[in-house]
Amino acid sequence: MSDLPSPLAALVYDDSHDPDALLRAFATDLNGQGLRAVGLVQLGHRDHDVPKLNAVLLHSGEQIRLFQDLGPGATGCKLDVGQLLDAGSRVADAMDAGADLVIINRFGKQEREGKGLAYLIERALSDAIPVVIAVPSQQLDEWTAFAGGMSVNLACSRAALDAWWWAVSRGGGAVAEPVQQNFALK
Repeated sequence: MSDLPSPLAALVYDDSHDPDALLRAFATDLNGQGLRAVGLVQLGHRDHDVPKLNAVLLHSGEQIRLFQDLGPGATGCKLDVGQLLDAGSRVADAMDAGADLVIINRFGKQEREGKGLAYLIERALSDAIPVVIAVPSQQLDEWTAFAGGMSVNLACSRAALDAWWWAVSRGGGAVAEPVQQNFALK
């Protein structure tokens, strides 16, 4: 077994957490230190804000509308997959320009099916770029299967994210604090 930390991290959250604000602040801080965090993070708070589902490209600040209005009474998926894929293409372009970290907004239905932004995870890891993705706690088993058990699970906290990043970015040993089984806020 290796002491090297996994370059793939799941920021595991439940309804009491705001992974989007945490990931945006983390990316802002890294970029302020001269590093290049690229990716996509939602603006708004998960499922109950779907009618306003927007995201921000962390490397450019550009906002993208991910919601499609299907009209009154529509019951289909409100995610605009075309917009999501366009955002993914922009993240891929940013990776081509150089990236120290890739941040993916969600492990959602598209990614569970191997679609959406799943290809960015594989590409980043192939290019030796660490990846962090927000994963709902109720989908942790599906994430573990998707990641082939090669991911570290982080509590949805800045301390956990910082400890993982420190270990991954400096080639340090095992990550001391981030892996937790209880994802509730303390």
